[in-house]
Amino acid sequence: LPTRNLSQPIPVFNVDGSPNEAGLISKVVDVLMTYQTHSERILLAVTKLGKQKVILGYTWFKKHNPDIDFTTGTVKMT
Repeated sequence: LPTRNLSQPIPVFNVDGSPNEAGLISKVVDVLMTYQTHSERILLAVTKLGKQKVILGYTWFKKHNPDIDFTTGTVKMT
């Protein structure tokens, strides 16, 4: 996927507040994200955060408010 450089890099911190080993986020990528019947263009910051391919933040979940069943691990877009 083609990436774009950020004019101002973003520092990355772990949950415990320590700096992430990957360092700064210096690139973003514009992608079409599709899950079930939901589709949207989203700008993702590029960094290394372990095995996860994408991590969505609180603002995304607040905006979309999906139904999450933590027992079964299923997510339904409403």
